[in-house]
Amino acid sequence: MSEIDSDESPSRIKRRGMRTGYTTGACATAAAKAATWALIHQRQTCEVTIHLPVGQDATLTLHSCQLEPDGCLCSVIKDAGDDPDVTHGAEIRAEVRWADEPGIHLRGGEGVGIVTLPGLGLEVGGAAINLVPRQMILGAVGEVAAGIPEGRGLTVEISVPGGAELAKKTLNPRLGIVGGISILGTTGIVKPYSTASWRASVEQAVDVAAANGQSHLVLATGSRSEKFAMKHVPLPEIAFVEMGIFTGKALRRCVQKGIRKASLAGMVGKFAKLAQGHFQTHVAGNQVDPAFLAELARGCGATQELVGEIRKANTARHVQELIQRAGLDCFFQVLCKQVAERSWEYVNGKLEVEAILFDFDGTVLGRAERHG
Repeated sequence: MSEIDSDESPSRIKRRGMRTGYTTGACATAAAKAATWALIHQRQTCEVTIHLPVGQDATLTLHSCQLEPDGCLCSVIKDAGDDPDVTHGAEIRAEVRWADEPGIHLRGGEGVGIVTLPGLGLEVGGAAINLVPRQMILGAVGEVAAGIPEGRGLTVEISVPGGAELAKKTLNPRLGIVGGISILGTTGIVKPYSTASWRASVEQAVDVAAANGQSHLVLATGSRSEKFAMKHVPLPEIAFVEMGIFTGKALRRCVQKGIRKASLAGMVGKFAKLAQGHFQTHVAGNQVDPAFLAELARGCGATQELVGEIRKANTARHVQELIQRAGLDCFFQVLCKQVAERSWEYVNGKLEVEAILFDFDGTVLGRAERHG
């Protein structure tokens, strides 16, 4: 997971004129195409134009071009624009050499992860170069190499110095990708504060868990909730998915992959939204509704005074404090039942759903299930 979410709306970002950037896949493609051209023509180059999956061309400046008679190493410094991408500033390299076997042979080098688990749509034991970037690289190299002598081929090695360290800041270790980053990107463009990469990583985590025999997953709204859930749900680490704001996407992916049961783990703020059927819980898209929580409390026997206080509450945490001070603990169980019910309805009853609500210290405040 390389891109993170922002509390700003896309329209506000657009108004601010924030810069787009290029994916690791686009950078690797540019480096590979440039190295191929330089090798074939035995001339160095300083920039290269590639075609992006979004249907537009992009010209990228090279960071380096080291030419030898039988090989060329080119690199591009990844510019993620104004997106807080962990790979921003990384050097994406491509070394192209002549091969005795015909065809284009793509492999990963230093800093590119190795796939160790099924479920990613990539060969186990192979390089973590995703399908679209793989197609981009092979297509760009093939375009330049169309006129090479018959019987000759090319070896293309993608590498990222320092990629192993960068990978520690991503979901790669959880997905079974070891030793480096993934070469990613479905459009070639990184949009500022885009959630596309984040959402894709959540879906990949579900895919990997399913492909490795897990039928019960824990979908946590954050890292703390996930950590708390690990103490209460006896499942292997691979069965825990930090879904963030993408509850709906994660639930539907579970159904698609044949998962039998999903346990939602979270705190009162996210659960307050899920209980109302809001399945993308980004703060900019869905606010906590104190009036809804007040009526929920009324149904649990809250006094009129408490109901009024909840309606005026500043945050969901404030609501929790008011409920706990009043000793109305049944509220949390009802909230969990609502979350489980709405989630079960969201997937048309095709998945058993459990909701586990945690306090900020890891105490379980409520726990409820919904199944057929």
